Amino acid sequence: MAHRLGANRYGKAESRVVRIVRDTQRHELHDLNVSTSLRGDFEAAHTTGDQAAVLPTDTQKNTAFAYAKLHGVGSVEDYALALGSRLLDACPAAEAAQVRVEEYGWDRIGDHSFVRRGGSVRTAVVTVGREATHVLSGICDLALLNTTDSEFKGFLKDEFTTLAEADDRVLATSLVARWRHTDTDGIDWNASHEAVRATLLETFAGTYSRALQETLYAMGCAVLDAQPGIAEIRFSAPNLHHFLVDFSGFQIDGLSNEGEVFVAADRPYGLIEAQVTRDDVPPADEAWLAVPGFC
Repeated sequence: MAHRLGANRYGKAESRVVRIVRDTQRHELHDLNVSTSLRGDFEAAHTTGDQAAVLPTDTQKNTAFAYAKLHGVGSVEDYALALGSRLLDACPAAEAAQVRVEEYGWDRIGDHSFVRRGGSVRTAVVTVGREATHVLSGICDLALLNTTDSEFKGFLKDEFTTLAEADDRVLATSLVARWRHTDTDGIDWNASHEAVRATLLETFAGTYSRALQETLYAMGCAVLDAQPGIAEIRFSAPNLHHFLVDFSGFQIDGLSNEGEVFVAADRPYGLIEAQVTRDDVPPADEAWLAVPGFC
């Protein structure tokens, strides 16, 4: 029975390319999800295992990161055109190169601080009992990022420690915060929520961070100082790591990465959890505050 190879293509999917422009004190941020693929005469790779015409998918990924620096990301269309042209030039067997780019929107909250556009979810857990009512307001998926003013050093080390100390790093999280009100009568819940959210953003943007733990504590203290009607606030914050792309192996003279191009890793991640409580308010019954699987 005769067989033949039909349509085929190959590439590297979902490279998380983060480009930070640091030319001035007011940084610019481009957060991309880049997928590339090549279509052409790759029959030998399928039928005989001959890879001579194949540009590796790892090379496609590296090119996507390098072009974020070499070409820049003025627009995703312009970046994709440049990247596609480069891949086509680099792979003579290819008939076409396709580049798919998703750009995640971030709104500026400071010169080097950003909040993900349209991403957060407002939450509420209300427990109405015969003797007491508890209102736990909150927010989740509040994606925040500082391009600088964050360090992590002086930590405990043992024989398994490989993490390098960082004097200047990207600090990013997708915050879950829940806060308990001391009263439930006569409260403008919408105004209260907006005020807490604004305080969280302002404090994140304005705090020099020696650790995500320090930033969370500062945010919690700021909320309690601004809102006397809140008894406590609890945080769950993944530390969403951004790793500097190593350009040293690329055969391009003068290509350096001075904190400009990062790969955004989604897992594994550090998970920091903390609560900040008001001294003069009795603690709540923990059973009422348990919210398993919620946001």
